[in-house]
Amino acid sequence: MTRKKSVVLFISVILLGIPVIAQTQGPRAGRANYDPKTETKVSGTVEDVQQYSRGGWRTGTHLTLKTDSETLDVHVGPSQYVSSKQFSFAKGDQIEVLGAKVKIGDADVLIAREITKAGKTLTLRNAQGIPLWSRGRRAD
Repeated sequence: MTRKKSVVLFISVILLGIPVIAQTQGPRAGRANYDPKTETKVSGTVEDVQQYSRGGWRTGTHLTLKTDSETLDVHVGPSQYVSSKQFSFAKGDQIEVLGAKVKIGDADVLIAREITKAGKTLTLRNAQGIPLWSRGRRAD
């Protein structure tokens, strides 16, 4: 086989494999979808605020929320979106969260749709769970 044919064959195999990889390793691989059927409203005290970086450029806000009956990992959304809405969280804050309880890996988490603090509500997702920061795209 000539070198030119080998290069063409190699490129063809790579190009044909991209759709397969994209379907199995898409942007939501390993993450849970918001499920409106599992929506619940909880109130509690913020025990911890974490900022997680994904891809080195986008930081997400997560809260550890202590309720009367459990401690929850609350996925809020991109930190930049939260701050653009003049919202912030600190340990000791009393909040109410409307969100969907889902599994991510082995962990149960609450993906927030709305968070109310001191009478002010931060809306993160629409009723179908689509993030407001994504301008209608299904991403978070």
